[in-house]
Formats: sequence, C-alpha cells, structure tokens
Amino acid sequence: MQVLLLGGTADGRRLAAALESAGIAVVTSVAGRTAQARGQADARVGGFGGVDGLVDYLRATGTDAVVDATHPFAARMTANAAEACATAGVRLLRFTRPGWADHRYAGRWRWVPDHGAAAQAAGQAPGRVLLTVGRQPLAAYRGLRDVLARVAEWQGDPVPEGMRILEARGPFGLDAELALLGDEEITMLVSKDSGGVDNAAKLEAAARLGIPVVMIARPPLPEGLQQVSSVADAVAWVGAPNR
Repeated sequence: MQVLLLGGTADGRRLAAALESAGIAVVTSVAGRTAQARGQADARVGGFGGVDGLVDYLRATGTDAVVDATHPFAARMTANAAEACATAGVRLLRFTRPGWADHRYAGRWRWVPDHGAAAQAAGQAPGRVLLTVGRQPLAAYRGLRDVLARVAEWQGDPVPEGMRILEARGPFGLDAELALLGDEEITMLVSKDSGGVDNAAKLEAAARLGIPVVMIARPPLPEGLQQVSSVADAVAWVGAPNR
C-alpha cells in the first residue's frame, strides 16, 4: 500500500511515524514555506501544480490513499486534495487536531469567520493588538495602529506601518505568555482556531489578564470529507481499505 501524507505540521510528522511503524509505505509532502518544513528529512518539498498536477501524481505513483494532515487553515490544499482524489478515485482522509470550540473560555471569545472580520474587530479596540495568526495573512491587518505580530519565521518582507514583528517559534509556556502580554501591554489577542494544547497557553494567559480574544473560526471542509483527530483512528482508516 502506498500512502501520500500531506504534511507540514507536528501532527503530520507524528502520524507519518505511526504509519511507518505499522509497516505502511508513506510519502510525506510539504509545501516548504518555512525552513523547518524544507529541512524535514525524507519529505517531498513543493506543490503539485494544482488539482491537475496532483491527479497526475496520484496516478503516476499508484497512490492508494491520501491523508491530508496540513494545517487546519490550509483550505486551498484541502479543497484541491478533495477534488483530485475524487477525480483519481483515491481514498482521502482529513486528519487534524481538535479545535478550540469546546475550550472552557470559548464562550467569552468573539468568533469571526475570516481575517477581514478579525481586522475590523481589532481596529475597534484601543491599545496594542497581539496577532498570532501566522505570517501569510498579515496583509489583512494593514492599517491597524499598533500591532505586534508573532510569527515562527519572518522572510524579510516589508513590515506594514504600525506593525512590529516578533519572530519566535513555540510552544510557549504560560509564564512566557503572561510576561509577553503584560510587558507589551496587550489589550487584545487575535488568534485562529488552530487547536491543540501546544499553543493554547496564550488563551489561558489572556483570560487571567482579562484581555479580550478575537478567534477566527476554521474554514469549512469540502462536503463529504471524512475527518479524524487521533493518530490511532488515522492508522486504522489507512489499514482498512473498505472504510
């Protein structure tokens, strides 16, 4: 059996290791947008050339199944994978960590559908905004008066006026998050529903300091796409071709 794992996340790396331990041949593909991703050993780096390119790849390699373990907000890749797998007749599973909709503070947050709505909400807040939405969406926040944007890796792009870049890679502990929010006098946190526990300390810190949170909801999945959130369930799905 040949499995294509669309990776680039820590969850994807854990799943790849579990599949290999189960004796399943895995090719991991990463977009390579960060140095960490580009340095991932034994990974295929780079895109496929859209839906048609992915269809060609699946057919040429005789891939039996695809597991999409990309970031929860990699909506375009997930959509492309769904269309390509349907065309090529290849099974597809979405593997992603649970979101924060059930977080104990979720009811306090202002949930918004996209970065445009988040930027609008942040523009109404006084003081300094901390953005933890990654590097790619920062253009949506141009025009905000006082922003600290924390990103895992900055690639030398021009920094929008009114914005400072904090280059730091998590996970971050609660004490560190409390210190950052306090020292920077943050008055609003803007995040996206990435989920997981490794990067959730900022939410606890914001709650303790009474800082409002704007949370961007996850994009909807393509209709009919099966999803699991545990490594064990993903390995079981791959190993059961009739599922």
